[in-house]
Amino acid sequence: MLKRLLDICVSGLALLLLSPVLVVLAILVRVKLGSPVLFRQTRPGLHGEPFEMMKFRTMTDGRDANGELLPDDQRLVPFGRFLRSSSLDELPELLNVLRGDMSLVGPRP
Repeated sequence: MLKRLLDICVSGLALLLLSPVLVVLAILVRVKLGSPVLFRQTRPGLHGEPFEMMKFRTMTDGRDANGELLPDDQRLVPFGRFLRSSSLDELPELLNVLRGDMSLVGPRP
């Protein structure tokens, strides 16, 4: 119970303080990579229950002549590399923490 309270307080405060950064990053992702701004992926959570994890998008949805997605290394743009290397792409996960899908302390999904 104390861990959950800590998750709520810290993630809520972090989201509040980082909201200007989140807005700027969302705009940059939208301009440089298009929409959607958030990458959503279903991951197993507590007791194997699936949840939808959110991150900022870091790759384009470039396709070849047959309509197949290009390999990851060709779709990852320099801005996306920066987001990943600085871990800024993971800031939306604070919403998952606030919702109770993830915790600040513990194993990664």
